[in-house]
Amino acid sequence: MKPTRPGPPRLRFDGWIAGVGTASGTRLVLGHWPRSPFGPFSDVMLEREDGHRLLLAPTRRTADFIAGTYTFDEVRVAPVRVRVTGDHWAVTAGALLDLRFTVGRRSRPGLLLRAVPGPLAAWTGWTTLTDPLARVLLGARTRGSAGGGRREWYGARDAHRLTAVRAVHEGRDLGSLAPVEPAVRFGFGSTPRTPGLVRITTTVGLPRAGSGPPS
Repeated sequence: MKPTRPGPPRLRFDGWIAGVGTASGTRLVLGHWPRSPFGPFSDVMLEREDGHRLLLAPTRRTADFIAGTYTFDEVRVAPVRVRVTGDHWAVTAGALLDLRFTVGRRSRPGLLLRAVPGPLAAWTGWTTLTDPLARVLLGARTRGSAGGGRREWYGARDAHRLTAVRAVHEGRDLGSLAPVEPAVRFGFGSTPRTPGLVRITTTVGLPRAGSGPPS
């Protein structure tokens, strides 16, 4: 009997993703990960109205990993910090970005997601069922191919709308809260059109030759 060949390694990130649109046309996606293979960290993906895609990540290690999974025109290493006070989130990336937003009530999809047990929501097989629904209801995907031969699964567990935003990028005020459109082009999926904050478990499947997070 032939031995079972182990599957490709998978890395799990547990935290929140916020998708923000602004009146200027710039869209931002915050990833806030209290638990990850790299330890706690946060990152910001930003797409300007002219289509320029920028990644802000706190270390070269996290920047290289994220840039190997998604597509950017520019990558900068900056001390991305997140402070949460009640419903108010404050995100800074040195002098490059000052982002503040207010979290509102749970959305209708959030009410449904809250009913799903956490272990089930984080199971990659669950996304087989949720992906078609997410495409129709949210305009987003929960599974697909990523860069570098990787695959990704998004297990959402809660969702809230955003009610206000203030964003300043390199000294430029990006304007008031707006829909996230057009869809961002960092990878196979996007965030929902309606600005929101999603509690999520993200799983990244590495190619079979991979051995874990790059050192």
